[in-house]
Amino acid sequence: MYISEYCEVCYEENYNVVLVKWKKFCCNQDYRKPLEYALSIIKQHANCNYVADTRNGFENAPEDTRWVAEYFIPTAVEYGCKCIYFIIDKNNSLKEELEGQANDSSDKIEFKYIYGDAIDIPLI
Repeated sequence: MYISEYCEVCYEENYNVVLVKWKKFCCNQDYRKPLEYALSIIKQHANCNYVADTRNGFENAPEDTRWVAEYFIPTAVEYGCKCIYFIIDKNNSLKEELEGQANDSSDKIEFKYIYGDAIDIPLI
């Protein structure tokens, strides 16, 4: 498990997903380091998918958005990730930003959105 003031990253064996739970805004290495850790988990588990819980804070700086499109997503796909799930607050405050990420990479990987404040969210 990876824990920082910005997020927590763990592997959820029951769903075969890496879960990144964002706590507050961060950028550059504070943003990329947990995602690199998530990639290492995806690489270790065949067909492991990625889940980003954005309900408590998430925003991308433009340079990090490019990094996700140019490095994170292609690497996740290379390692076998088939789907990226975004858990979004009930007010959909990040809808446009997350859909922008999906539009940039929808030809490489599937994106799914889970809206609301549910604690036990079915991923399959």
